[in-house]
Amino acid sequence: MRRGLISHSVLLGLCLTAGDGFAGLPDTRTSVNDVPAGTVGLGAAIRRGTSPYIGISNISSQNAGSKVDLLPLYLYEGEWLFAHGTSAGVHIVNNDWLKVDMLARYRFNRLESEANDYFSGLHDRNQTVDGGFSITLKNDWGDVSSTWVNDILGNHNGYEWDFTYRYAWEPGRWFVSPFISYIYQDNDFTGYYYGVEIDEARADRPFYEPGSAAFWRAGINTSYQVTPRLMVFSNIAFQHVDSEIFNSPLVDESQQNSATLGFAYLFGNALNDSTKRPGSGRSGEWSWRLNSGYQAEGPFTRTLTGTLKRSEDVHAYMVGLTLGKLISDGKYIEYWGKLSLNRRLENGNQSDFGEYNAYVMAMTSAHSPWTQEEWLRAGIGFGFSYASSVPYVEQVKQAERERNTSRFLNYLEGQFDVPLRLMFDNKAVQNCYVGVSLIHRSGIFAKSDILSNVSGGSDMVTGHIECKR
Repeated sequence: MRRGLISHSVLLGLCLTAGDGFAGLPDTRTSVNDVPAGTVGLGAAIRRGTSPYIGISNISSQNAGSKVDLLPLYLYEGEWLFAHGTSAGVHIVNNDWLKVDMLARYRFNRLESEANDYFSGLHDRNQTVDGGFSITLKNDWGDVSSTWVNDILGNHNGYEWDFTYRYAWEPGRWFVSPFISYIYQDNDFTGYYYGVEIDEARADRPFYEPGSAAFWRAGINTSYQVTPRLMVFSNIAFQHVDSEIFNSPLVDESQQNSATLGFAYLFGNALNDSTKRPGSGRSGEWSWRLNSGYQAEGPFTRTLTGTLKRSEDVHAYMVGLTLGKLISDGKYIEYWGKLSLNRRLENGNQSDFGEYNAYVMAMTSAHSPWTQEEWLRAGIGFGFSYASSVPYVEQVKQAERERNTSRFLNYLEGQFDVPLRLMFDNKAVQNCYVGVSLIHRSGIFAKSDILSNVSGGSDMVTGHIECKR
């Protein structure tokens, strides 16, 4: 039976939770079935749980200085492409009874050698990104899925196979979905995270080479629909630790648990008219924008309020193209889904490189009180940024503060412009604007694992021309 949009949004909210938990804790997402293609959302969650490693009582990084991890959550459910919080991929097949996905997802497993004295001398066990395939059979009696993923960054170089059954029901505004999984991890995976190499061994930490591991995990996903677009959700999971892992001299826990609590907000649909105002004539509206600018001193809040000073650390530049699609067109605020492709020009400090940003922008307009003609537009955007190299200014600023960097960070943008039709009486520019875009990459105060616990970032000030079609 096909569910309504509100029910779908509950599923979307649940899908926004973290990917793999710490040290192999479960992927607690709920499968997304029959969601209208084009749905866009954002959210946030806090993640907490236990670690199997000796003397470590929580999942958060030692650099974060907190027992919880903050997750920024990004969602897009397209006809072919999807982004589900900490995973993304392509729908190869997606119909009423079968879903086949090619996916990549973030793995939160880690061991930091500075966590305590016992781990001194160990090589760090790092987080990574796994890629693979997932097949789900959907039926009235529940969903059965099989997911195979392999390390694509070359950290553990192993693979994991997950077989999961889950069932869902909806009492009122609640959505409840218990699940049970059987997990297999090969010996490359377990060797990386739980083995002890010869050069790491000592009297109280002997050499250890584990075999493959297999174990059960179980949990429950719940959410509550606050409004048709806003929901809160929680996910709880438990698993036992396989003997191959438990026998490691690095491990002292035979059981693990994890919990996630968060919210998600759905802005609307970019591919159909379900979130456009009737009679607005804005079905299928999209935009393109060209911009160019320089490295700013920042921080973003100061730049946003008009301090557009050039960076004192690094002179660098940027050119970019941004494509946008109208998601919803409210009376006072409209939402756009945007994708920008920027070229960072590093001015000889390092090789130039590409930067890719996906975000949601809320925009509003000021109008003449006499003619209701549009005078000014302003927008604020939020999403994620991936740079093929870390911008040189971020390397310099973070090195000065002895802090780490990351290619993947949060993205903020402020946009201010005026219609060109106020200056030129020409049909070619009647839907075009000229103004300033303020671009910002940063972590979330070193509180987010997926952003490498970065505190800090960089800013660009750019001029732009944007046209709607």
